[in-house]
Amino acid sequence: MSAFELFAWRSERLVAGMHALPDKPEETPEATLRALWHLAAGRGLSAAAAGEHPLPDLGPEAVRRLDELLAQRLAGVPLAHLTGMQRFMGLELLCGKEALIPRKETELLGYAALEVLRTLSNARETPIVVDVCTGSGNLAIAMAHYERKARVLASDLSAEAVSLARRNAALLGLEERLEVRVGDLLAPFDTPEFHGGVDLLLCNPPYISSKKVDTMPAEISGHEPRLAFDGGPFGIRILHRLIHDAPRFVRAGGWLAFEVGLGQGPAVLRRLKLAGTFAQTRSVVDARGEVRAVLATI
Repeated sequence: MSAFELFAWRSERLVAGMHALPDKPEETPEATLRALWHLAAGRGLSAAAAGEHPLPDLGPEAVRRLDELLAQRLAGVPLAHLTGMQRFMGLELLCGKEALIPRKETELLGYAALEVLRTLSNARETPIVVDVCTGSGNLAIAMAHYERKARVLASDLSAEAVSLARRNAALLGLEERLEVRVGDLLAPFDTPEFHGGVDLLLCNPPYISSKKVDTMPAEISGHEPRLAFDGGPFGIRILHRLIHDAPRFVRAGGWLAFEVGLGQGPAVLRRLKLAGTFAQTRSVVDARGEVRAVLATI
């Protein structure tokens, strides 16, 4: 069988049997097959990166491995868990069961936060960024990579997620400029050094209600940590804590920026205004006009 026939037949299997999730639009059947093809040949690449490299030749053993990988993907194992890689804001990151798989939708928050950070960097020699609920470290790493002047710190309640974030920092050569701590939300930074000293406070919090977590697709609920999704009875427990605690940490003129779930934007913006400590707010919407990130300045 030619390489073309080999690819075409397995592509048909994916088209017929794969149920792609809308929060991973980059994982088309072709991109998925290319990523698994590279993995069968011994190289883990994200779905985005796999399309940038020519497909290698596969021997009989590699073809068997490819079919095993296809079976796992069709059974619902996330592609990023198979390849061990995921692209976020143009950066190739390690990915695993330790933390949430970085989503394309979070790039909306990431690019908005980076724009704010670059403005802050024009006014401050070393702006301080704190990213809580960091997971794999994707937001913190993007800030440190794209804004070299920033001092970036991050935290997560999960020691396993913190380990993954530290490995990602090392992968991109950022371990000297990114410090990751274990702890609950802002607790690891509750010292005079950070009180009123943070220029940009970032968070991609859990924002799914506890009841809805149990009804999420098995590809998510069965493979990614519940801690990364469960936002309490109404999905806003962490968001409320963040809004309440932020004024103690963010300096005057600094920013709070975080992701919100579908439908939560208007209520969160009202909550920020009612707090009375935020000078202005703005939102970032997706292609459908849904608010997916909120920013507020002290």
